[in-house]
Amino acid sequence: MGLGDKAENKVENLKGQGKESAGKATGNEQLEAEGKGDQASSKVKDAGEKVKDAVGDVKDGFSK
Repeated sequence: MGLGDKAENKVENLKGQGKESAGKATGNEQLEAEGKGDQASSKVKDAGEKVKDAVGDVKDGFSK
């Protein structure tokens, strides 16, 4: 997983947490849901990056 991808996913997750908290604090259900969606999206992206890493590790294992 590239360092840039990790950072982008972390930023997206933190933004989502902020939106969710702001939505809860203000009673804005739409903002809260958007924050939860951002967090879920970042988790899916992280999982995809981990799969890429695993595939790369397997490839590296065969090339040694």
